[in-house]
Amino acid sequence: MPTNLKIWQIDAFAEKPLEGNPAAVVPLESWLDTALMQRIANENQVAETAFFVKQAVGHYRLRWFTPTVEVPLCGHATLASSWLIFSELAPELDTIAFETHSGTLSVARGADNRHSISLPSDFVEPFEAAPDLARRIGAVFHTSAPTALFKGRNLFAVFDDAKAVRAIPGPGDIQSLLPSDLGLIATAPGDDGFDFVSRYFAPHHGIPEDPVTGSAHCALTPYWSKRLDKKVLRARQVSPRGGNLLCTNDGARTTMAGACALYLKGDIWV
Repeated sequence: MPTNLKIWQIDAFAEKPLEGNPAAVVPLESWLDTALMQRIANENQVAETAFFVKQAVGHYRLRWFTPTVEVPLCGHATLASSWLIFSELAPELDTIAFETHSGTLSVARGADNRHSISLPSDFVEPFEAAPDLARRIGAVFHTSAPTALFKGRNLFAVFDDAKAVRAIPGPGDIQSLLPSDLGLIATAPGDDGFDFVSRYFAPHHGIPEDPVTGSAHCALTPYWSKRLDKKVLRARQVSPRGGNLLCTNDGARTTMAGACALYLKGDIWV
């Protein structure tokens, strides 16, 4: 007989539905087989599906799957999972601890539905690339070439102007230029009142472009904090859906706050 599971789809870093980054969230009483969780994520066809199991009051074990692979860190699906717990499953809580492949991630309840998640920072270093890689990235994106390249958990391309990042029509053939285990963060100084803007392309994880990416801001926040000499920064990921984040550089940790919006909830049978 099929197993019945509850599922929520929540738009993270979104002021209302159909913005931000959608995450499917599936609470479990105990773990399913990993292959089955991967198949459910593939069926969902959103950037990430989060599965969590309660360990104790306020403590959960959390895992994330793209449509093609399990990933070690995902910010927006962590925020979406915390929204579900704070809003519906355990509204008496003010803090949550998620045990993950990236260590313990803490989430604090915030005012106006803007919860704050703490993730491990990603400090990028200058990337000694092939001499023409910056030009080739610009050619794939049909925009000016980035002026600097760095590397952390992803390749990190810095452009001079927010317009260049906003004008990128899509990922194109960017995968052909990237190592098989890296995505690409494109970023520039901000406009419209934001400190910086960005986009994130992750074809290696089956995600041509991620709408709003918490994990990418683990690299973006310390970089722009140092460059702008600011601890707290307003960020905008300028994907077609788009989303806003309030990011704080806490040294080894990056804290980011954002709103969530419920899109759907229902049942799945597997």
